[in-house]
Amino acid sequence: MQFALAPDNSILLQGLASELIFTQDATGRYLSFYWQAAAEHGLDPEQVAGQIMVNTFRPVALDSFCERIRQVLARQLPKRCQYQFQYGEHLVWFDLVITPILENTAANKVLVLGRRLVSTDGSSTQESDMLFGADPYYKLLTKIAKKVRSTLDLDTIWHETVNNLGEALGVNRCLIFAYDRQARKLQVQAEYVQQPFRPVVGQKLNLTEHNYLHEALLRLEPIVVEEFGADTFDQQSEMVVATCYQNEPNGLISLQQCDRRRQWTPAEMELVGDLADQVGTAIAHATLYKHLQEAIVQAEEASRLKSQFLANTSHELRTPLNGIIGFLKLVLEGMADDPEEQMDFIQEAHRSALHLLNIINDILDLAKIEAGKMELDLAPVKLGDLMNDLDDFTRNQAEQKSLSFEIEVPQTRDPIIVYGNYQRLLQILLNLVGNAIKFTHEGGITVVASVEIPKKKIIIHNQEFPGWVKVQVTDTGIGLSLEKQEKLFQTFYQGDGSRTRQYGGTGLGLAISQRLIEAMGGEVKFFSLGEGLGSTVAFTVPLYQEPFLVS
Repeated sequence: MQFALAPDNSILLQGLASELIFTQDATGRYLSFYWQAAAEHGLDPEQVAGQIMVNTFRPVALDSFCERIRQVLARQLPKRCQYQFQYGEHLVWFDLVITPILENTAANKVLVLGRRLVSTDGSSTQESDMLFGADPYYKLLTKIAKKVRSTLDLDTIWHETVNNLGEALGVNRCLIFAYDRQARKLQVQAEYVQQPFRPVVGQKLNLTEHNYLHEALLRLEPIVVEEFGADTFDQQSEMVVATCYQNEPNGLISLQQCDRRRQWTPAEMELVGDLADQVGTAIAHATLYKHLQEAIVQAEEASRLKSQFLANTSHELRTPLNGIIGFLKLVLEGMADDPEEQMDFIQEAHRSALHLLNIINDILDLAKIEAGKMELDLAPVKLGDLMNDLDDFTRNQAEQKSLSFEIEVPQTRDPIIVYGNYQRLLQILLNLVGNAIKFTHEGGITVVASVEIPKKKIIIHNQEFPGWVKVQVTDTGIGLSLEKQEKLFQTFYQGDGSRTRQYGGTGLGLAISQRLIEAMGGEVKFFSLGEGLGSTVAFTVPLYQEPFLVS
């Protein structure tokens, strides 16, 4: 069936070449309304003005039309489209031009000019006629959009988009890129490719090297390119358009003709542009759903770890408490054979009390950190004093297990001074060395400090420092498998719950140490080649002043 525009006899409308004219705001409210054929359809234009579109003369695809209005207002660019309007039992197709009305560089209203689409014999059109006559891509757009909007799986969205669009438009290659805004990179997530052209899925492109891709992300409109660099995909003609959600790009669709130059029709460009909006919304919803699923999994894992932690901690609290009660009971009941044995009982009770105090302090520190109330007074600290205290507190523990214990500090003419909190730094060192001694049965522990001076000064807490002091605690102990190392610093995580029970401890030490070091501007890292291969924990702390090193 052939279509033509209905004749327009109004002198006013002849000038505008339109028989439907209305203005509308972003909410869908008519601000003014005129339709030449309103009377024959029983419609009073004065009653339409001021009304919400859904309650009166309205497009059948209302959601799609409102989204188109929002796009025109956001991009401040006119748009041509075709919609079927309904009033009562009457259905009429219109060819529309939607234009933003600018007021002080902002657009909050649109002007819509429309002409009725009718068949050449003057009869009214049916929906099926419109789909295959005036707008041959409307059904295709609806089909693809329905598929991508009916799933929350990103892989399905990507593959459905490229396969359906590539096959429908007969291109040699159709790609969809994921857009990493921070890294300014694009990665091919899915592709439709014909033989003999090479697949490129998984490849990454840098926006700084492909200006036309960057332009597509900025314009949010289809652009056609025929000039390419040496590192492209052998295409001769390409149409690209950004997928977006709320006017923020989140991907890119690329249609490539590799066997010839191609003239892209306006209808093809409009189809791809409209579909990109639908795909962008689907990607945003699927990404949000994916993040929600990951958050649920993390929450469930955190709950499990917390339950395991509470079970282990209750055991750790009872053990020293029972020791205190037991030894004091022996003293009170006069079970000691002589004053020397009585003193031994009191000393054991004292050691158990100190152990209990350390556990309680760890729990209180964690509570403060989680509540964001951990406050540190930072000041210059002599590294030598820290290492001397560390040696006094831990060397005896290592020697009791027949382990070697070494501390290595750079030779300098003046003291090495770091910027931090003395008590917290000592707490971290005691924790790391204590863990190393606990999980090492033969060999030894080595503590190595080194000074790192970068070319540029570092800025921590709005203060300049000349560099870092790096401290490494290395042991020859039980080590840790590679898959468990990433979770080691998570709160409540323990490398092996049963092993922790075997060796004792709450598993909070590393998590607390990491938070404290980060509060002082440094970082903590853990290294192990695997179980039975020892481990190294390294942390950095700002260097307060550059020392004079002795070669």
